[in-house]
Amino acid sequence: MATYRELLEQRETLEQQIAEARQTEVAAAIAQAKQLIGEYGLTAADCGFRGLAALAGKTKTTVAVKFRGPNGETWSGRGKAPNWLTSLESQGRHRDEFLVSR
Repeated sequence: MATYRELLEQRETLEQQIAEARQTEVAAAIAQAKQLIGEYGLTAADCGFRGLAALAGKTKTTVAVKFRGPNGETWSGRGKAPNWLTSLESQGRHRDEFLVSR
């Protein structure tokens, strides 16, 4: 029966072999994919990928404030109501009192 140290050495050897085999197979898969893409003139969209242009074109926009609290707190009206609003509602105030006029 192998000792603990011998088994660890075998594991290290196997991990190196696994990494080398993966690297070789990935390189072959990439070469094959490039060959097929060139042969058929495929685009990223044809393969179901989003292009970098589509991702770069998206910009993050801010949502307008819909509610403003007595101390300047704000809420867009999306998602869970903030604590400041729910506590005021529990005191008998109505949400419409804090609507921001447009």
